[in-house]
Amino acid sequence: MESNWQLTVDRQDDDARAKSFGTHLRRLREQRRAVNRRYSVRQTAERIGVEPTFLSKIERGEAYPPEEETVRRLAADLGEDADLLLAQAGLVAGDVLETIIMRPILFAELIRGLSDVSDQELLALVHRVRNGAG
Repeated sequence: MESNWQLTVDRQDDDARAKSFGTHLRRLREQRRAVNRRYSVRQTAERIGVEPTFLSKIERGEAYPPEEETVRRLAADLGEDADLLLAQAGLVAGDVLETIIMRPILFAELIRGLSDVSDQELLALVHRVRNGAG
């Protein structure tokens, strides 16, 4: 059973994530709007299939980040990497989650073990895995 303190901390973390995600999302959209007027809240919302008021609330941090598919549509519309935007929303791509669920202990150990590895070393590892080299 979770304590009230833990629920409060979790809620504060969720609120902070929503605010941070919304700020980042608004910045991305406004950068594109400075170049192309079609990136208003209303037009962006219409293209990704949500209500303009919902997108506005997300940008202000008043609504939690939407589900994966909506974040993916936002990423595509704004020219952002979907995995990056999902991570900023506190989400993990469904295909990645399915892979982790198949072997949770191994992937948890792998991820924890790689937490201190430099980006350069991690990139080299990714290239080796993609190329089938062990």
